[in-house]
Amino acid sequence: MDKILIKGLEIFAHHGVFEEENALGQKFIIDAALYMSTRQAGISDDIMQSVDYGRVCSDIDNMMCEQNYNLIEAAAEKIACGILIKYPTVTAIDLTVKKPWAPVLMPIETVAVSISRRKHIAYLGLGSNMGDRESYLDLAIDELNKDEYTKVTKVSDFIETKPYGGVEQDDFLNGCIEVETLLSPEELLCLINHIEKQAGRERLIHWGPRTLDIDILLYDDLVYDSENLHIPHKEMHKRSFVLEPLVSIAGYKRHPIIGKTVEELMQELHN
Repeated sequence: MDKILIKGLEIFAHHGVFEEENALGQKFIIDAALYMSTRQAGISDDIMQSVDYGRVCSDIDNMMCEQNYNLIEAAAEKIACGILIKYPTVTAIDLTVKKPWAPVLMPIETVAVSISRRKHIAYLGLGSNMGDRESYLDLAIDELNKDEYTKVTKVSDFIETKPYGGVEQDDFLNGCIEVETLLSPEELLCLINHIEKQAGRERLIHWGPRTLDIDILLYDDLVYDSENLHIPHKEMHKRSFVLEPLVSIAGYKRHPIIGKTVEELMQELHN
């Protein structure tokens, strides 16, 4: 991936644990690598096809100065996420915040924090079989878009499906969405659980009726397992109510374990 490098950007700001640091301020030095394709900019020689690094430097300065942080870790997080949110063509950023005047009472060149952040693409399954089902699915989309680190980029048609799992209940309305997010898988799960709770979701019966069900199906090409989360979703390749809407927005997407595309998985399921 191509990148635009910013090195040695000096900013005077007020960050630090000690009161004197917040009152008097000090110099910070920023290095940033912005990952993006420069191909079209190189062909067209048009700034509109690239990122204005002068503007990026100004944005970094503003983010460093608009709020005081105890930790440069917090300042780095603010800058990295702010750049990724503001500039759609930037897909990832490596950022270093250096503190050359760090109060360590020993000879030192600098103290620094380096982080790497990037945009992730996740696919979520939505379902509801209680109350106004479509309103609950729309609520999920609206609430995901309200989160500053997450944006819904594709929405499938909603389909009506029979219940899965053998519990007698009303038919479901199901759909799938694509989201672009800066959240980690566990952070995304936390957001999803909060949205489900807002919709009145109660986990009383396994595979039982629910106002809103949101599942993380895929997250980049990640294979991930924890106590509360499995990616890719363990049942997605067995469920037509997942594959049918998902194929309409990501039929080309390949299952990172099985190795087949969503479209191929759906065809196999129906054969």
